[in-house]
Amino acid sequence: MLKYALIGIVLVVVTVIIHGVGTISWASLATRRYADQDGMLRAGKGLQIVVGTVLVLLILHVFEIVVWAYTYLLLLPAGELDSFEEAVYFSFVTFTTLGYGDITLTQGWRLLSGIEALNGIMLVGWTTAMLFAVVQRTWQSVAQRNLRKTRAGTPGAQQ
Repeated sequence: MLKYALIGIVLVVVTVIIHGVGTISWASLATRRYADQDGMLRAGKGLQIVVGTVLVLLILHVFEIVVWAYTYLLLLPAGELDSFEEAVYFSFVTFTTLGYGDITLTQGWRLLSGIEALNGIMLVGWTTAMLFAVVQRTWQSVAQRNLRKTRAGTPGAQQ
């Protein structure tokens, strides 16, 4: 049991590093590319940053799922998962906690799939939080821009 827990911990650390590097890199790139000097999004860039964020996060999750799938293929006894496609499918179903149950692992290895499910929940939560922050920042930028326009157009607003 300890062996499976240690393998799971290593995979959690690897996938958290992947997600961390990916999200920090995207946030840095998106800020440089889409924000003005005040840190507000440039006009008309909101949809681009939201779509870009969704795509980056989706790619990160797919990569993390593939890392789990390769690990299953490398470590599981012969006959557990017969192909890369089956390992990726099992990993997707497990990571997303969909849990169809059409493919299950033998005793001992089941603990590893439970750790993958917890890992998936945490990383999907991180993704949700990041996407929420991006959408919130987009709305704040739009509201701030509209407020500036309203104040600029109101007589007596500028002094």
